[in-house]
Amino acid sequence: MQPHDDVSAQPAPTLWQSVREAVRGSHQDYTTGSLNRSILLLAIPMVLEMVLESLFAVVDVFWVSRLGSDAIATVGLTESLLTLVFAIGIGLGMSTTAMVARRVGEKDPDGAATAAVQAILLGLVTSLLIGIPAFLLAPRLLGWMGATPAIIAIGSGYMRIALGGSAVVLLLFLNNSIFRGAGDAAIAMRLLWASNILNLILDPCLIFGLGPFPRMGVTGAALATFTGRGIGVLYQFYRLGKGTERLRILARHVRWHGAVLAKLASVASVAVVQFLIAQASWIGLVRIVSLFGAPGLAGYTIAIRIVIFAILPSWGLSNAAATLVGQNLGAGEVRRARVAVWRTGLWNMVFLGLVGLVFIAAAGPIVALFTQDPAVSRTAVDCLRIVSCGNIAYAYGMVLMQAFNGAGDTLTPTIVNFFGFWMLEIPLAWWLAMHTRLHVDGVFVAIVVAQAAIVLASILLFRQGRWATQKI
Repeated sequence: MQPHDDVSAQPAPTLWQSVREAVRGSHQDYTTGSLNRSILLLAIPMVLEMVLESLFAVVDVFWVSRLGSDAIATVGLTESLLTLVFAIGIGLGMSTTAMVARRVGEKDPDGAATAAVQAILLGLVTSLLIGIPAFLLAPRLLGWMGATPAIIAIGSGYMRIALGGSAVVLLLFLNNSIFRGAGDAAIAMRLLWASNILNLILDPCLIFGLGPFPRMGVTGAALATFTGRGIGVLYQFYRLGKGTERLRILARHVRWHGAVLAKLASVASVAVVQFLIAQASWIGLVRIVSLFGAPGLAGYTIAIRIVIFAILPSWGLSNAAATLVGQNLGAGEVRRARVAVWRTGLWNMVFLGLVGLVFIAAAGPIVALFTQDPAVSRTAVDCLRIVSCGNIAYAYGMVLMQAFNGAGDTLTPTIVNFFGFWMLEIPLAWWLAMHTRLHVDGVFVAIVVAQAAIVLASILLFRQGRWATQKI
């Protein structure tokens, strides 16, 4: 049985009032009051934040697809490596969200600000360690990923900017994780919207040389992304200094704090490994798909971008669960944190289940918006239909993973990811693709099987309750 939500003496706000409050920015205490309303107030801005991020992912490949299959393959190969940067950013961001949320739940704004500053310092150092070698080794990295000489020729500039400028990716993740942990989800939403709208405007201008802009081809797509995200990061720092009701970084907070940094690094290191395990598995899958040629790789890239379009908003719901878990554990409300996870997972399952039905039924027309190449379309349609069969598993799995992380228990999902992706998904994908009649479709079947196994393991481990005892 789930506990009843707390009842306020004030009249309950209408749904429309709650939606407007969520978009405008809420001052709700997420450790008390109606749980459904808390989920709504956090989830709406987080989902809207991810909607535009997912829209960018689709629009970007829409423009790049006009340059041919080699350009699409460039994006696919580069982003398979960029997922490693995303993994580090998400890992650092998740530990930051957990620590900031815990301090906010404990009503300790100074502690939250101190944790935020240490996270930013850690992010800056990490971005330099990644960006400089990636910028210098871009052509070799493409070659190691199986790129043809033609792809290396047109794609090196794209990879130099995309990976060499990884600082903006890391800091965008980190700073928005600070806002989410504090419960200021509307600020994170507006920041990402501004960044991505600028990105969407610059994309066709720099790719095709519209107006005063130079024609840069696929390299222009990377420069548009770097510019949009870079301006977003600058505005994030402005908002962190200006402050919110829950969090403000003052001059006295900007210093090296060894104890906090050590704890943050400890939680973050496991979280980074967790997401590296998950994201690096996509590199393994791309490497297998690349064995079937540029059309197969291009089809896979298009389909995965479309899947991301649906899954990113679901990450918004998952992030809401992480914030609720962190703040409620800080307030000592373990039961409320547990119910929030199950309820958010149910909402996510309904959403992604409906999306999966649409993708299965309309895969052909959807893919036709991006390519008319029969070989590319065939792979993209198969990938979209097969992967969508696992949407319900993805829905609950991502919420449970974020719940563990929001509690500071980054070890459990790390172990689950390792066995699910590397002990099951990659070997199964190779065997199905190379030793059965499924060929490249075997890779897509392996994705669904692995995700189903991961969510079953996560449910069992979440019910054991170890996550609720984490100290951060």
